Amino acid sequence: MSLIAITRCSKLHDYEEAVRRAGGDPWVLDLAVDRPADVASRAHGILLTGGGDVDPSLYGEARHPSFAAAEPGRDGHEIELVRRALDADLPVLAICRGIQLLNVACGGTLVQDIATQMPGSLKHERDGSDQPFTLVHEVWLESGSLLETLMRDSLSEADSCQVNSRHHQAIKAAGKNLVTVATAPDGVVEAVEDPSRRFCLAVQWHPENFYRTGEFRALFEAFVKAAEH
Repeated sequence: MSLIAITRCSKLHDYEEAVRRAGGDPWVLDLAVDRPADVASRAHGILLTGGGDVDPSLYGEARHPSFAAAEPGRDGHEIELVRRALDADLPVLAICRGIQLLNVACGGTLVQDIATQMPGSLKHERDGSDQPFTLVHEVWLESGSLLETLMRDSLSEADSCQVNSRHHQAIKAAGKNLVTVATAPDGVVEAVEDPSRRFCLAVQWHPENFYRTGEFRALFEAFVKAAEH
């Protein structure tokens, strides 16, 4: 069974359950105990989860007034972890904050606040207790990409899907080797992948909240399968 290292966040249940249902063995990391080098040598795949903003100093910018929830220990730990994982060509699946962290680790930059820095954009930061399970906007998928290929059989419309949304930041300049494979109608980057890797896929929405749904379950199944050893 593939051992999947999961970065710790405040809402872990659906990440763990999505990995289990895909056939993997979830391992929730402890920042104080699990060193990136040890994790990269033991785990068969890395799942980067959601959370607070990535510190903009890591990509050469000052903090926007909207900056919230600094986690410097987590930022440093996860950047080292993802770089070691990529060096070892471990499968990586990154979600929400995870796509942003992956992008920064690969040398990219972020839109720090979509609402103020991308006027006219959709409302990507949603709240409410039922929001995690509400599909709120469309995402256009790049035909022939890994993402589109994995989701294709379950899509009601070719090359697009509906997603939930709980973020106020997004990718601005993509990091090295990362290719944009999904966008929202307002141009916000919703997914990237690295075609040169065994499996490196990152999405801005939260597919773990829909692990029972075909198109989103397929992402976890492919990730765990790629991590088989």
